[in-house]
Amino acid sequence: MPRPLTPKERDLVAFILGQHSPLQGHFGLVEDMNDGGMGSLLFAGAADRRFGRCIGEAEFDDADGVLVSVALHLDQRDELFELDLWKVDFSPLQRIPAIGDVRPPRGSAQKLR
Repeated sequence: MPRPLTPKERDLVAFILGQHSPLQGHFGLVEDMNDGGMGSLLFAGAADRRFGRCIGEAEFDDADGVLVSVALHLDQRDELFELDLWKVDFSPLQRIPAIGDVRPPRGSAQKLR
């Protein structure tokens, strides 16, 4: 069932997008993905959508100290497609932290876009 992003989900997407993205503030509705409770979201859209590209990544430590990797994907039309959260031990996500505790991926020269 589609729903709006929670405030912490919205902050996470905005953080990855950056201040100057034309997608900023145009998040629409999302659906929880069947990922074992790790928190991944599918943005609502046309039925024929498919993965286009990753536009940014981040990471944070969950409340239990386990690393969570985050990737924001666009579809083939450059519209928001997925917010992919992957907890490295595959356990369910406990919380999305305050944005001050979210960081670029370790060991990566890639900057958030």
